[in-house]
Amino acid sequence: MAVPLDTLTPPALAGALPALPPEAPLDMPVQDLRASPGRSPRPKTAPPGMALRRAFVFLAALLLTAFGAREMALVLDVDTPLTPGAVVLALFVPLFAWIALSFVSSLCGVASVIAGGGRGLGIDPAAPLPRLRDRTALLMPVYNEDPRRVLAGLQAMHEALREAGAADHFDIFILSDTTDPDAWVREEEAFLALRVRAGKDARIFYRRRPRNTDRKAGNIADWVRRHGGAYPQFLILDADSVMSAEALIRLAAAMEAHPRVGLIQSLPAIVNGRSLFARMQQFAGRLYGPVIAHGIAFWHGAEGNYWGHNAMIRTAAFAEAAGLPHLPGRKPFGGTIMSHDFVEAALMRRRGWAIHFVPALPGSYEESPPALSDLAIRDRRWCQGNLQHLAVLPTRGLHFISRSHLLVGIGSYITAPLWLIFLICGVLLALQARFVLPVYFPTGPALFPEWPVFDPVRAKWVFIGTMGLLLVPKLLAWVAMLLDGPWRRGHGGAIRSFVSVLVETVIAGLLAPVTMLTQSVDVVSILLGRDSGWSAQARDDGSLPLREVARLYWPHTAFGILFGIAAFLVSPYLAAWMSPVVIGLALAIPLAAWTARRGAGQALRRAGLLLIPEERNPPLILSRTLALRAEWEALAPEGEALERLRADPALLAAHRAMLPPPVAARPDRIDVNLAIGHARMAAATSASEALAALSRAEKAALLGNGEGLDALLALPAR
Repeated sequence: MAVPLDTLTPPALAGALPALPPEAPLDMPVQDLRASPGRSPRPKTAPPGMALRRAFVFLAALLLTAFGAREMALVLDVDTPLTPGAVVLALFVPLFAWIALSFVSSLCGVASVIAGGGRGLGIDPAAPLPRLRDRTALLMPVYNEDPRRVLAGLQAMHEALREAGAADHFDIFILSDTTDPDAWVREEEAFLALRVRAGKDARIFYRRRPRNTDRKAGNIADWVRRHGGAYPQFLILDADSVMSAEALIRLAAAMEAHPRVGLIQSLPAIVNGRSLFARMQQFAGRLYGPVIAHGIAFWHGAEGNYWGHNAMIRTAAFAEAAGLPHLPGRKPFGGTIMSHDFVEAALMRRRGWAIHFVPALPGSYEESPPALSDLAIRDRRWCQGNLQHLAVLPTRGLHFISRSHLLVGIGSYITAPLWLIFLICGVLLALQARFVLPVYFPTGPALFPEWPVFDPVRAKWVFIGTMGLLLVPKLLAWVAMLLDGPWRRGHGGAIRSFVSVLVETVIAGLLAPVTMLTQSVDVVSILLGRDSGWSAQARDDGSLPLREVARLYWPHTAFGILFGIAAFLVSPYLAAWMSPVVIGLALAIPLAAWTARRGAGQALRRAGLLLIPEERNPPLILSRTLALRAEWEALAPEGEALERLRADPALLAAHRAMLPPPVAARPDRIDVNLAIGHARMAAATSASEALAALSRAEKAALLGNGEGLDALLALPAR
């Protein structure tokens, strides 16, 4: 049952504890990327034989790439670099190398999954829960999110830790960077309600920054500098993350047992998808994800990566090594490092801290965007962040595996325009072969004519081989799943899971060219200097009116139709080869609209397709989270912040108590939003008139200032 806030006694903040614990400052210096930190020792926790593992992966990928390049050169009859075929070959080689590396890594992942690997650091999911000695902070950064959704997950995690007898070893921090004043007051109300529901002594805290300086990285760094000295380790959650008590306890115990480990990344399973697009994402992540994850863990060793959430981090290591500088230059490449997680992991490893990935640990969950359009918004931000890593690559002292992580992030977006250029060049090459007369007898003496050569049979086998490198890992993942009874039953059994693989492969194949074109446009836009900004991610419903979908994807449709016509004019056979790309682009609008629908996703679920184990047998933490979300719908409803504060004395008292202490005025530091807000408010005769004149930033500045808040409350409501 929901607990009304009017039962609180101001300014008790729903219990004996204040909104924040006493500060325990910890120095977190900004790192100099040009200074060498000295030689870092090999971590003692590195798995044995890492040099051989890496040699195998890279050498096998190199051999596959060399073979593919040779075959493609024979297809195109490339014998000199100054030919159109040489351009196509130059594009083909890095793209094929990308596929080859993923293929070899996935083969290693299949072997690791079947062999029961992917653990490390003594983490055994089947062993009894270890006892903890230290206190861990669970950090939940939020930015204009629905607080009811976020806090439902935190309540479920707190209850699970309490039932496991470990709640005294975990403190929860809600770290708000919210800029919307209405959402901010909703957060405060939800925080108070969570305090009541969790119990008087629950160590749950809330802090809002008036300015979201340096975004999420700055939010975490602010906590480290103010409170990090009190916690040997902390775990970062995302707004859609939940983790089981068992996973949290095992990660914390592993950190306690290995003092030179700086970070342990878990493998979050994607769950709670309802739309067709989200259910495709979670099926692919649950079936193919473990194979990919085990593969990279196999050769990353103690030089693993960090994905920004659901990872346990040693506070001292993070403070010592992960203070991020601002990159030189203007946006989008300069300024705050957006994809901070890759860089933080690389900098910690540079200082000698081990970075581990433990994909076999269950109990880590997240959610995916519900629609292709929502994924594109997030992808645009990630694209800019990964392209920024071009400026981080020259950092002195990075381990070569850490550099490979940065390169992989860059390549994951650069390959999109490369594929697009490759396809266009292929059509142009075919166009040349059809309409440009070959020169059989070049200038100069020659005994024999130079016949143009194009080997269609070899081209077919190159295509089949490339598709094999892409699709065989999916089939091998399906085979590995068949060997695991609970995993197999969780996906609906052998037949339904295989049909699901076919459904996912076909739809994902049609959507792939749409994503390719979107990412290509993003890369060009970023290179032209356009910043992506930062916005909250859609979490539940991704459906849009058809008119809006058409506005977003008509360029894809037009390009696909024109591309198909051009291919057909060159040759009907070329059009047949290009048909998967053409069909996907031409149908971009209906595909985007259909896959965003909940009805389509639920229809496949009723048919037993795209199932995941967490749907058929939901873990307790997920079931409890969903149940609490329904309860939390009655708490902290949407509404205007000032009206909410006027109507609830307990909330108003708590809001006042949580405001930062006033800072002495300085002529060189004027809060422009606060000054303008006071001026607009002075010209108003009522609160409603003032609110209509204030911008969001000005309203937030007034609500965050004691005098400004008093002045707003002094105005008559109407």
